[in-house]
Parts: sequence; structure tokens; C-alpha cells
Amino acid sequence: MARVASSHFGLLRELPPPRLDPADLHRRLRQATVLRLRSTRPLRLPKMACLAESKPVEPPPIESPPEDENTAQPGAVKEGSQDASVSQSVNSVEFPNKDINRRVALASTLAAVGLFISARLDFGVSLKDLSAAAIPYEEALANGKPTVVEFYADWCEVCRELAPQIFQVEQKFRNQVNFVMLNVDNTKWEQELDEFGVEGIPHFAFLDKDGNEEGNVVGRLPKQYFLENVAALANSEPTIPHARVVGQYSSAEARKVHQVVDPRSHG
Repeated sequence: MARVASSHFGLLRELPPPRLDPADLHRRLRQATVLRLRSTRPLRLPKMACLAESKPVEPPPIESPPEDENTAQPGAVKEGSQDASVSQSVNSVEFPNKDINRRVALASTLAAVGLFISARLDFGVSLKDLSAAAIPYEEALANGKPTVVEFYADWCEVCRELAPQIFQVEQKFRNQVNFVMLNVDNTKWEQELDEFGVEGIPHFAFLDKDGNEEGNVVGRLPKQYFLENVAALANSEPTIPHARVVGQYSSAEARKVHQVVDPRSHG
């Protein structure tokens, strides 16, 4: 038996080693590596936890503060309130109502008319205008009204300067007082020149309703003098406040004598 066994071991030693396929060897090595890694990885046990069933808690609702038209949020501008305020300011400033427009238009019209009348009274009246509106001397002495007689000349600078003031007073008292214009250049009035003692022009003689002279003023004087004398005549006062007053005048000796064709003319 010993011999047989030795013979078998001798055969094993004498057998050549088996040949392995490289691909098969590579596969076996990979399997052995995977088994080794799995044997060395620690075992993970599932964690056990006991969870109590609970209902989710809803957060309390957040109440938003009531919106106030007068309260502005920080960082925000209410377009409605801003537009309303802007509209109110525009309506109150830029667009006045119709009543104000009518008043402004009326005031403008009255101012324009006043300026026109003032310009007409102060600058547009001439001696020719006064002479055309004057009452004839004979008629004035016969109608029973007090009379103002003005001796003048077309070349008289002071006469031309005072014409607007005389016109204003005439417009105020023309229904109560006669206003007569006598041109000193007309020879027709030689007797009246001597009667009233005319030496300078303009010469204003103030006559009562019976044709009696109450006084006279000569030359350039304040308008108030002429106005107060005419008012005294219109009110039938026994005297006038300015009976003998002389200002700057033009000499009557410089008159240019001529004969007027129409004897009824007071020019």
C-alpha cells in the first residue's frame, strides 16, 4: 500500500501544472475581490423609530390692518389720492369758474372803456370841439340860466392846454349852466371885450341867471377853481369862491382881428 501511495504522489509531482485562461483568471480574481469587500463592510441595521401621529398645526391667520385713505404705506403712494389732490388743486388754481371769468371780463371791459374816456377827455378835446358845443351868447342871456363866458383864441397855447379840463366840467353841469365861447379874433365881440375888460386869455366870466357878472378868472389855474365857481352858479349861490384870480395867460393884444361872415357865429 505504501508503495502504491508513493507511486501516486510521485505521479502528482510529475504532472505538469494546469493551464488557466487569462480571461477566466481575471474574472475569478474580480469575484474574489468583490467577496472580500462584502465580507469586510460593516452590517448596517435599519433604524427603528416610533413616531406619534399628530395633526399639523396651522399658523394663525394674519389680519391685515384696514386700509385708510389718509394713511399712506411706507414706500408706497396711493395713486387715487394723489390724483384727486392734484385734480382739486388744478381745479381751484388753474381753472376758475365761469362766474369769476365773467367778472374778470366785465372788469376788463370797464377798465378799457374808462381808459378810452379818460384819453378822450384828457387828450382828444380841442378848442374847436368846445366851440361847436357852445351855446350862442344871445341865447345864453335869454334862457334864464347862469352862464360861463370864455374868451379864447385858436393860437392861445394856454387855451388849448385847458380845453380838456373845461370839457369835463361842462359835461357835469351842462344842464344847469350855459357855456359860451367867444373868439377874441372876431371883431364882432369888440364891445364884450371892453365890457368884461379882457386883457389876457383864456378869460372866464361867471354870470348869474340875470346876466350880471359875479367874477372872473384868467389864465392857467387849478381845475378846482373853475369847478367850484361853476358849482356855485349851478346852486344859485350869491357869490362865487374865486371871483378875481389871475394865472399864466396869453396877451389879448396879440389877437388876429378878422370879420366872421356869419353874424350869428360865436367863433
